[in-house]
Amino acid sequence: MKIAVYGRQFNDPSVFPYVRQVFDSLTQHNVEICVHPQLKEYLQGNIDTSAYKLLNCSQSVKKDIDVFLTLGGDGTLLDMVTQIRDSGIPVIGINFGRLGFLASINKSDIAAAIHAVVNKEFTLDSRELLVIDSEEKVFGDDNFALNDVTIHKRDDSAMITTHVSLDGEFLNSYWGDGIIISTPTGSTAYSLSCNGPIMFPQSNSIALTPVAPHNLNVRPVVLPDTSTLTVDIDYRGNNYIVSCDSRTVIMDKPIQFKVYKAGFKLNLIRLNNESYLSTLRKKLLWGLDARNY
Repeated sequence: MKIAVYGRQFNDPSVFPYVRQVFDSLTQHNVEICVHPQLKEYLQGNIDTSAYKLLNCSQSVKKDIDVFLTLGGDGTLLDMVTQIRDSGIPVIGINFGRLGFLASINKSDIAAAIHAVVNKEFTLDSRELLVIDSEEKVFGDDNFALNDVTIHKRDDSAMITTHVSLDGEFLNSYWGDGIIISTPTGSTAYSLSCNGPIMFPQSNSIALTPVAPHNLNVRPVVLPDTSTLTVDIDYRGNNYIVSCDSRTVIMDKPIQFKVYKAGFKLNLIRLNNESYLSTLRKKLLWGLDARNY
């Protein structure tokens, strides 16, 4: 089995023993390890990776890699999505961050998780993605999002107005700080903090959640994922922000965007001892009310 390991810069030196444990566990299982060049650079002086292959990012990874392993939080896993794109390579994340909805493996479970992956004791959880498209191709070829597409005003600017149409029919104009268009995966991210709904991965839905709307009657709406949303922006400031997961572009002129479901999915590895419900209960602290005991 060939496993590629990806990670961003670690600001907390306390994670290095856990990173070392990851490589030691993979080596014990005789796994062929490929280290992403970015991670290899960050680990220099802390962990020796000279014995491992360097992942060649210029070549198609779909022919060689069996599993992608990310070291970090959910943001790290979101970054990695642009590496594997539509290859279908299974992904598992070890959480060195805070909440960890996507990177769900705790640092204390590293050895058990790697044992399960190597022995293929897991199922695949397919997640939908969104595409944001425009004439100017502001995100280039990386115009897809696992979590959400966000249109937001700048911190120092007045509120913006987003005019949204659904499959060619006018839906609503949203006055406020912006809007979030999220997948079921992203429904537990930024959208949730703005009172958006939690959607199960198999719900075949997308959510449109307003951010600080200037109208008490405006509420989040759940739409079928076969929908195409067209968004036009009015704003009084100098510019506004458009985000596609962790990738952000500052726009200085009005532009029309179309948002719709991508033609491929991401395969998250789900270990046999976990489920989406168990993740919700654990991460959102459901059931901790004393009346449940």
